[in-house]
Amino acid sequence: MLYLIWGGAVLALAGVAGLLASAIGALRLRRAGLDDAALQARLKRLVFFNLGALGAGMVGLMAVVVGVLLR
Repeated sequence: MLYLIWGGAVLALAGVAGLLASAIGALRLRRAGLDDAALQARLKRLVFFNLGALGAGMVGLMAVVVGVLLR
């Protein structure tokens, strides 16, 4: 179960890093001075990355909780 805990912790940290990268990307897009259509198109792509990072963090935290409960 120790592998489940550490693997989940790594996955959760990767999700948090993805969320931070997504936030930094959104700030860069805001400062880029794009028109509305281009900004919306790029933000739509960024939303998929954001949701993927959120899902990875959630699965990682679930793995940690399951590993602790089964230990």
